[in-house]
Amino acid sequence: MAVFSYKALSGGSVMTGEIDAQDRREALRKLDRQGLQPVKLTERSGEPSAKRVASAPKGQKAAPQKTAGGKAAVEEEEIPEGPIKLKRSEVVLFTEELSDMLAAGLQLEPALRAMESRQELGSLKVVSIKLRQIVRDGSSFSSALRKVSPSFGPLYTSLAAAGEASGALDTILHRQAHYLKTLQELQGRVTLALIYPAFLMFSGIVVAVIFVTKLIPQLTTLLESTPGAKMPLGAVILIGLSEFMTKWWAVILLLLAAGAVLFKAWKDAEANKPTWDRVKLKLPLYGKVVEQRFYVQFLETMANLVANGLPLLRALELTRDATQNIFQRSHLNEMIEMVGDGRALAKTMIRTGMFPSLLIDMVAVGEQTGKIDQALRRAAERYDKELNNALQRVMALIMPAVLIVMALLIGTMAYLMITAIFQTISSLSGR
Repeated sequence: MAVFSYKALSGGSVMTGEIDAQDRREALRKLDRQGLQPVKLTERSGEPSAKRVASAPKGQKAAPQKTAGGKAAVEEEEIPEGPIKLKRSEVVLFTEELSDMLAAGLQLEPALRAMESRQELGSLKVVSIKLRQIVRDGSSFSSALRKVSPSFGPLYTSLAAAGEASGALDTILHRQAHYLKTLQELQGRVTLALIYPAFLMFSGIVVAVIFVTKLIPQLTTLLESTPGAKMPLGAVILIGLSEFMTKWWAVILLLLAAGAVLFKAWKDAEANKPTWDRVKLKLPLYGKVVEQRFYVQFLETMANLVANGLPLLRALELTRDATQNIFQRSHLNEMIEMVGDGRALAKTMIRTGMFPSLLIDMVAVGEQTGKIDQALRRAAERYDKELNNALQRVMALIMPAVLIVMALLIGTMAYLMITAIFQTISSLSGR
């Protein structure tokens, strides 16, 4: 434990004293918690000073000590070490609060300090404390986000870095809050929409199990005990399926589990990520949503960066860093090289073959008129509407798709069984 002498400001007055801490950073944190703004902090050698607050006996709280300014020092709180996991709703709340404060004119550190005092924020208070400490020590906000919590993710931190570089951190955080909130609402709607289909699927599986384990064996016994009864093709198929499932169900489950594990290992391998990201863009329905989301994110990020005075090349680099899909990022790398060689943005978009012609035309008009940021923003609004339409189409198709699958499964099994029963009855009636 080292002893530090300090000179600090408190309520307009200058205070001096000594404080015990493990290192300089911890000393700064202790002064900050006491409401002191350090002007000078010097490490001293020797035993801890008698001026520090004595530790309270175990099981008791230390009484608050009075500073020279007459205010009670803030009691130190236990701050957990290591990254802090946050729920999606907490990330949304943090982003909304911080963007509102920055938009109101507060600087980043005072805004984080204000969030610390919000008792109802729970774990976000600890996140705000740790973020402000790292930012105060000279690190960027985006790097502080990476250190404090993995819940913010690479996209969030890259967008924060873009906001810091362009001076539009409040705008980008506001848009990110809107995106996260929309995603949260979408997940909620999907969850609600899937409750009924999930119930239908569960019911269908139960019915299929009953067919295979109870009804089909009884049908087999009936057909075998009927003299001259001819076993229909449907019954033969059902009986064969029942015997196969009864004998090999454990092996089938193991194979399915092994297949899922192997697939996850394959798509998580660094060498296979570009291929998987390319495949995701070609998946029915889902691929269209991923593609539309990329257009909106690309256009919004570029519009914010260019509008705040960043060169086009630097804006493209930051937008590439905020893109998660590796396949799309490789195309952005090609665009960066071509723009660096002096080509127009619209022409580089044509060369990649990744953007629709309407979007390229809107960007080309913006370049010709010298209002590329406005053109990018208008295109972003247009494709945001298309993204919402794509999401609504996916939601609308979930229920019918599940109903059709279940109807085919249960209907086919019921038809084969009823046909076998009627043929058996007909053979008995003809005798």
